[in-house]
Amino acid sequence: MRTMEFKMERNGLIEVGDKAVVTEGVLPNSYYYTIEPAVAMSGNYRTSERLKSKEGIVKEIKETSKGFYIIAEFDEP
Repeated sequence: MRTMEFKMERNGLIEVGDKAVVTEGVLPNSYYYTIEPAVAMSGNYRTSERLKSKEGIVKEIKETSKGFYIIAEFDEP
C-alpha cells in the first residue's frame, strides 16, 4: 500500500473511509494529484514517484494550524 498526503482548505468535504478519486496534473518536471471534485491537492512528485492507481481510501484527516491534511491509501507498492 502507498500513502499520500493531500492539503484540504475546509473540513467536511470528505470523510475517513470515503473513496478518493484523483486526477493527475502535469508540470514540466513533476506531477501533482487532486482529489475530485477539487477537494484537496497533493504536493509535487517526481516522475519516478508517479501514482499508478487513480482511486484510494481516505485513512485519516489531520487538523493543523496550516489547515487540514488528508492521508489516503492507494493499492500499489
